[in-house]
Order: sequence, then structure tokens, then C-alpha cells
Amino acid sequence: MMRVVLLGAFAAAAQAEQVNPIGKVLQLMSDLQAKVLKEGEGAQKVYSEFAEWCEEQSKQLTFEIKTGKSEVADLKATIEQETATIGSLETRLEELSGSVATDEADLKAATEIREKEN
Repeated sequence: MMRVVLLGAFAAAAQAEQVNPIGKVLQLMSDLQAKVLKEGEGAQKVYSEFAEWCEEQSKQLTFEIKTGKSEVADLKATIEQETATIGSLETRLEELSGSVATDEADLKAATEIREKEN
């Protein structure tokens, strides 16, 4: 009787170790699901890091664009101011050139008069 019980126990253990096709399919699907979930978590982490980097870059570029536009406006104002200064200085230069020419003509005339007197 003891032999029958031991043989029955070994038979049950052998059947438990022997995997039926449905059990094998279920095990493969379970393994695949775990693998897909693990890969999904990794991909989500990479995506989150990339999205954060994109947001930081967007903020930085937006700031740089605003700063650049402000600098452009400042430089345009400076250019207009300096252009006006150049115009006024050119006018002043023409006036002084005319004055110098007049003074040179007066000097030449005065020198000629002195030479005639001597």
C-alpha cells in the first residue's frame, strides 16, 4: 500500500513538472507582458527626460529671442542717433571748411597788402 501511495505521489509530481501547451502559452504571455512593461517603463523614463530637456531648451531659446530683439531695438536706436550725429558733424565740418577757406583768403589778401606796402 505504501508503494502505491509513493507511486501516486511521483506520478502527480511528474504531471506537475510536465507543462501542458496552454500552460506554456500562458507562461510565455506572462513573461512577454512583464518584458513589455519593463521596456515601457524604460521608454517612459527616456521620454520624460527628453521632454524636460525640450522644455528647458524652449525656455532658453525664448529668453534668448526676447533678449536679441531688445538688443536689436537698442542697436537700431544707437545707429539712428549716431547717424544724426554724423550728419550734424558733417554740416559743422563744411561750415569750418568754408570758414578756413575764407580765413586763408583773408590772410593771403592781407599778406599781399603788406608786401605792397613794404
